[in-house]
Amino acid sequence: MIDSKELKTLYLEFFKQKNHKVIPNATLIPEEDPTVLFTTAGMHPLVRFLLGQPHPLGKRLVNVQKCLRTDDIDEIGDNSHLTFFEMLGNWSLGDYFKKEAIEWSFEFLTKQLGLDKDRLYVSVFAGDKDAPRDEESTKIWQKMGIPKERIFYLPKKDNWWGPAGQTGPCGPDIEMFYDTGEKPCSKDCKPSCSCGKYFEIWNDVFMQYNKTADGRYELLKQKNVDTGMGVERTAVVLQNKKNVYEIDTIKPIVEKIKEIADLKKLNEKQEKSVRIITDHIRASTFILAENIEPSNKDRGYILRRLLRRCIRHGKIIGMQKEFLSELAKLVIDIHKKDYPQLEKKKKFILDEIAKEEEKFRSTLENGLKIFEEEFKTLWINHLEPGPARAGKFQFSGKKAFLLYQSYGFPIELTREHLKEKIIEKCEEKGINQNVSDLKFIDVDMKEFYEEFKKHQELSRIGAEKMFKGGLADTSVETTKLHTATHLLNEALRRVLKKKDIMQKGSNITAERLRFDFNFDRKLTEEELKQVEKIVNEQIKKGLPVKREEMTLEEAKKRGAQAVFEQKYGEKVSVYSIGDFSKEICGGPHVKNTKELGRFEIIKEEAVAAGMRRIKAKLDKKS
Repeated sequence: MIDSKELKTLYLEFFKQKNHKVIPNATLIPEEDPTVLFTTAGMHPLVRFLLGQPHPLGKRLVNVQKCLRTDDIDEIGDNSHLTFFEMLGNWSLGDYFKKEAIEWSFEFLTKQLGLDKDRLYVSVFAGDKDAPRDEESTKIWQKMGIPKERIFYLPKKDNWWGPAGQTGPCGPDIEMFYDTGEKPCSKDCKPSCSCGKYFEIWNDVFMQYNKTADGRYELLKQKNVDTGMGVERTAVVLQNKKNVYEIDTIKPIVEKIKEIADLKKLNEKQEKSVRIITDHIRASTFILAENIEPSNKDRGYILRRLLRRCIRHGKIIGMQKEFLSELAKLVIDIHKKDYPQLEKKKKFILDEIAKEEEKFRSTLENGLKIFEEEFKTLWINHLEPGPARAGKFQFSGKKAFLLYQSYGFPIELTREHLKEKIIEKCEEKGINQNVSDLKFIDVDMKEFYEEFKKHQELSRIGAEKMFKGGLADTSVETTKLHTATHLLNEALRRVLKKKDIMQKGSNITAERLRFDFNFDRKLTEEELKQVEKIVNEQIKKGLPVKREEMTLEEAKKRGAQAVFEQKYGEKVSVYSIGDFSKEICGGPHVKNTKELGRFEIIKEEAVAAGMRRIKAKLDKKS
């Protein structure tokens, strides 16, 4: 049996023999990309080299990279998803391409790892208006002995990577799957299916295109290969296990949790809780090793959310005493040889976990009582005898904020607990209710954010002496970005054709703006491109920015957008940007849009149900 350590060694040695240079494992905190909180893939630290900058070690690189992703957090507990994982990767920076990459992938899987080639399946890009069907990769795979019946053509959503932003390197990819031996879920079952028959183990990306600002795909002069092979997923196959929680580096944590909780045989609910605790304590330990402390902001908030979710699921399986530090010690022991930083930061890791567990345990019971009281009211008044007849009813946003502010419940935890309680109650009452029908029952997020904003405003009273309802940081950079949020807000209304879109939250640093707004779906690439275009058109026009003082009622009559009305007194400041935008705001702003430079959207993402977030920046040159 090949364990995880041997797998990593075999991989590095194999590609060293193919003239690849081993590059060090990068930090979990991206050093060159402020748009993401954590390193999510092996290619993350290599973006500038993939874009053409020469790498000091040459054109062929290989490494093992620790990664962390939180976008699949709701999937944690299934057979394959993990928050923290290790990624094997090899790269060609304008050197070899499809032929060598595929041949070496096949050679490593079948000869080095000894996998049965008759259980290998492959998916390739099916082609569309932007790029042709990837027949070249198919022919290479067929030469390797993979018959056409085991090669599947899938669309861009399955077999295309990138670009990382709106423009840049991208291209088709091939994905390699191993047949687990499970029965297919249907006659149409194929590698893109999530039924469990096909287990994805490797992905080769062929960066042969550059996506331009006008949406065209041009062939790149430097064609790159970017591969990724999950250590834990591959270990499942090599060790003949059914899920990632049974492999050598993870099973000891599972067994330790069962021992502490005195659980011999797990039911379905207990097993999910054990898996969530196992995953989250691994991720938390590695985040803490980066010197990140639990907090209510950015990376610290992710860490706090993971740890507190552990504690709640510990309660579900009967953990009455503190247990996380003991699990963290085990995580450190398992990984300290490969990651000495864990041992070096051991005291910090254990101290922070102990403090966080003590802090949350002291409020958990009382918080759950508040939750139960509100849920009982919701159930009796609106849901009993069954959600199907109820219409749309929501858990109080004010109570959810109370749980967040006074009892330390991350809002995601409250929402998750709510769904679990509804399902539990339906089962208790014998109500045959499909889980998908329960999605309309949620926390009143609009009310939650209103309470959140009130709290922020109270905390910011001192700073607002300078600008009523304005910014504490009045540097040139933040002033420009603040003005840009007005342009962004109006551009969103016009592109999405919704006049009720408005700011629901904002955070501005000298480097970027973060703008939260009410909308119920992900924006398309075309919509984001159009928003950018409209904002930049207003900047190029050199529109004057005019401030007027008037009553709130007069401002409304003139059509000014009032974002947070509770902030304003008898008189308000109204800022007009030409005839394009008119908003009530405390400032500060530039005098003319030509001062802003070029506007660029960095990222668009979900914040909560019915809430989206855009991060954007301004380049000095327009």
